[in-house]
Amino acid sequence: MDEDTRYEAVRSRDGRFDGEFFFAVETTGIYCRPSCPAVTPKRHHVRFYATGAAAQGAGFRACRRCRPDAVPGSADWNVRADAVGRAMRLIGDGVLDREGVAGLAARLGYSERQVRRQLTAELGAGPVALARAQRAHSAHVLLRTTDLPVTQIAFAAGFASVRQFNDTMRAVYAATPSELRATAHRTRGRRPAAPTAGIPLRLAHRGPYPTGPVFDLLEREAVPGIEEISGAPGRRTYRRTLRLPYGTGTAAVDERSGAPRSGSGAHPGGWLEARLRLTDPRDLTTAVQRLRRLFDLDADPYAVDERLGADPRLAPLVAARPGLRSPGSADPPETAVRALVGPAAAAELVRRYGKALDAPAGTLTHLFPEPAVLAEAEPDGPLGALATALADGTVRLDPGADRDDTHRALLALPGLDPATAAVIRTRALGDPDVAPPGADVPESWRPWRSYALRHLRAAEELETTP
Repeated sequence: MDEDTRYEAVRSRDGRFDGEFFFAVETTGIYCRPSCPAVTPKRHHVRFYATGAAAQGAGFRACRRCRPDAVPGSADWNVRADAVGRAMRLIGDGVLDREGVAGLAARLGYSERQVRRQLTAELGAGPVALARAQRAHSAHVLLRTTDLPVTQIAFAAGFASVRQFNDTMRAVYAATPSELRATAHRTRGRRPAAPTAGIPLRLAHRGPYPTGPVFDLLEREAVPGIEEISGAPGRRTYRRTLRLPYGTGTAAVDERSGAPRSGSGAHPGGWLEARLRLTDPRDLTTAVQRLRRLFDLDADPYAVDERLGADPRLAPLVAARPGLRSPGSADPPETAVRALVGPAAAAELVRRYGKALDAPAGTLTHLFPEPAVLAEAEPDGPLGALATALADGTVRLDPGADRDDTHRALLALPGLDPATAAVIRTRALGDPDVAPPGADVPESWRPWRSYALRHLRAAEELETTP
């Protein structure tokens, strides 16, 4: 999009572009999402940025009215397989906070200088600035929704010191952490929920989101001990356990999708209500990103539906389920093993080798066994080969993995057929353009073949598989 087209999106408050770019107003020093309901600034006062981090780096603070830091992420990072796309997925997963720029570069196979140069050239911000913006958003969520002490929030969000935390929050939000917390309390009219209730979240998505097919899939796949779905269709709640870098957690996501008030922008999207319980609050960012990938919340349904809706076979299916998502994974190694062995065998693996939670939450009692545990306990056959490859890094399924390299490594494993490799690529790696071997999938469906097949399965025109 050129800048004039972007300005038209701002002028029409078009929520389809929330997260795809940001605009800043020179006269106010504020940056916003395109659908911000405030009075549209004059064109010559507006500057555009690819990321919120770039706008922050240029000295602008986040708008308190439209909260641009809370928009869905750019769909580009799901689609793109280049270094920038892989880097953004890794930063979103918290890798830079845990391993630094050196660790990020090593995972990508580039030098630190190359990573900084590519990100800055394309996004207007380097890896440190991008991670800083993410930390600020995580801290804002904790300030708004918990009673954790401010000092604890600083380190939980990934800041190196309380001073760095305070300086960043003033720069991004033009308010101190205590002021942000007080404002949130006044706005909500109540104190945050008790710690046992978990951290309440609104997981934003753009465009329509038909939750039914996603929850149907999760209900069919649910493995006892690590997952459960309760409630009647339309009002279900999905709950699962999470293995995270610093500890463990449980997540609950409601089926009913929330929506903003009318008049807040064209096609504004909405959100899924969620709750997180974490043994270590430093895992907040990673847990949120894994839920977003599982529910495919950063997708661009407008781009998907436009392409697939032009196909005569798919057009009525797209019209019946606009915005249909292609679910991903909250734990890629777990997803790979489950794709190989099936639900019944996966449940047996949890029973025999899963790690028990220190504090069970209802029927959620275990974590799925780690690859190293399975490699030692079940060393033979296809499961042993896959578990060993996952444990020693021969097969990489982290957010920054090269999808083609991983696919080749999967096919090289004994007993792992192309159909299973395609499922793993679709779900564990979040590839939006996968066609299983032998399927009648025309090239015109690219780059959204994963979504096309999800439409066919939802309409029961293909066998229901993961």
